[in-house]
Amino acid sequence: MLNFILRSTLLLAAVCYLTCAESVITCEDRMQRLSCDEGVVSVQTVAYGRTNRQNCSEGKPPAQLANTACSLPGALEALANRCNGRKVCEVDKTIFSDPCPGTYKYTQTTYTCVPANHVVACEDSTAELFCDAGQEITLIGAFYGRNDRTTCVYNRPTSQSDNIACFSPTATRVVAERCNGKSSCSLYAVNSVFGDPCVGTTKYLELAYTCFYPF
Repeated sequence: MLNFILRSTLLLAAVCYLTCAESVITCEDRMQRLSCDEGVVSVQTVAYGRTNRQNCSEGKPPAQLANTACSLPGALEALANRCNGRKVCEVDKTIFSDPCPGTYKYTQTTYTCVPANHVVACEDSTAELFCDAGQEITLIGAFYGRNDRTTCVYNRPTSQSDNIACFSPTATRVVAERCNGKSSCSLYAVNSVFGDPCVGTTKYLELAYTCFYPF
């Protein structure tokens, strides 16, 4: 999965990476927010843990800042799976395991905003992906679940949009396997395809992709 994420995003972000990457540091008891006014999120680097005594240190006892060799392997994959291809992504520490109990941690992320075709399909509807003749789909990222209280809520009771910490960890893999390399692709935004990460919550499929001429 990580190799796929890197292949499908590094090419898109290579030019911008050195000049316009955003850097965000978020303390562990706060929500990290990645957003793009233009394009979609492409996560470049992620560190979750503690590598110095300065970041997120205000009001914390020295014992919680002493371990500066704390880093979670796999943090990049965890955040990229959740945020790549989205215009706005908000996450908290629950997407990570704890690499050093007793240490007050933070997430340090760099990301770019890359141009892409952006598609949102409400649950029980179809997402259509299209490229021009001769081009192939390359997925940037996909999300199935719910991360806000405004998307796909028309004629739905409010109780079905309360859970905004709901997502399928397999969404990117499923869409990539079905659509990458094709000139067009249809996907049903249904639990039978993506699983049901939150029973009783109205979900939606959000994805972003680009079209390339094959090498």
